[in-house]
Amino acid sequence: MSWQRGRRVSSRQTFLLKRVFPLLWFGVSAVVLVAALTLGRRGAHPPPLLFGLFPALILFGVGYVVVRRLVSDLADEVYDEGDALRVRYGAEEERIPLENISNVSYTAFVNPPRVTLTLRQPGRFGREVTFSPLQNVWHSLSGRNPLVLELIERVDAARRR
Repeated sequence: MSWQRGRRVSSRQTFLLKRVFPLLWFGVSAVVLVAALTLGRRGAHPPPLLFGLFPALILFGVGYVVVRRLVSDLADEVYDEGDALRVRYGAEEERIPLENISNVSYTAFVNPPRVTLTLRQPGRFGREVTFSPLQNVWHSLSGRNPLVLELIERVDAARRR
């Protein structure tokens, strides 16, 4: 689908967070698990199997929770088109008019930071759309993102019209 893009409002790191991070995390977890299983059998006094197995299971568990709760639901790209936001998950796209957004919530002190748009009428991606906004170090430390504050004001103005 071809469309003219507006100003990008989602982080460019989303691809790394959704695709590369889980691959590296679970890859390291698998290496720890294999090392625990193979190295634990060597030597005159091998360490207990749980010595290596337990850290690997913890790594898998923490990775699963982080990916599931903080990363997997993020939109790949979000563009501001003035009166609407263009959202892309994989090959699917949707244009969400600002009037259809009932709430904009911002969670700053998680990594990655998250913006969740609650829609009046569910769209292709459901009732909520979540993305990680563009930001710099100051936004991370202050917990305030001017891009998100501007979006909140514009959504409120669009609802009043």
